Amino acid sequence: MHGLPALYAIVDPLDGERAPAALAALLLAGGARLLQLRLKPACSRDLLAAAERIRPLAHAAGALFLVNDRPDVARAVEADGVHLGQDDLPVAAARRVLGPGRMIGVSTHDVDEARAAATAGADYVAVGPIYATTSKEHPLPPQGLELIRAVRAAVPCPIVAIGGITAETAPLVRAAGADAVAMIAALVRAADPAAAVREALARIG
Repeated sequence: MHGLPALYAIVDPLDGERAPAALAALLLAGGARLLQLRLKPACSRDLLAAAERIRPLAHAAGALFLVNDRPDVARAVEADGVHLGQDDLPVAAARRVLGPGRMIGVSTHDVDEARAAATAGADYVAVGPIYATTSKEHPLPPQGLELIRAVRAAVPCPIVAIGGITAETAPLVRAAGADAVAMIAALVRAADPAAAVREALARIG
């Protein structure tokens, strides 16, 4: 199991004009060492094409590359792992698709979901939303730093905090017990995503 970098950068153009691979290149140029490809509206073919372009960029930079939701696409491009939602394949099934040595993370929204994911063998759990988020169509209400503290007390595996986190709030999130902070909008909507990554890394420390 790979260690998680402190910044978990998510490649999702949202409402911007940048192509996924171009966005990935900017995030890597800023120093991101983990990328998750998240393209919710994309068809399988387009997701695969984006993953095929980003995976070599990530590995050339020494970064981990994860695919959101789709173990089959992750396996097809030899990604480092997959990130699963609550409605995606269970961890054990994803493990069978991916084979050994690949990272599997699970999105969770409360202590019970986090504990269940860890028990199922997830390599890390994502918890959130911590703050109000603008990167999801139907976001859950923000849970605050207390969710991180509660999950930290309940699970032994690494925790990735997600949901409305910015460079300014990232240190607070880490202090509450998160091993890594996930960012989408704060990076991809920035005028200069590479500079946004550098600022986030500087503040995370």
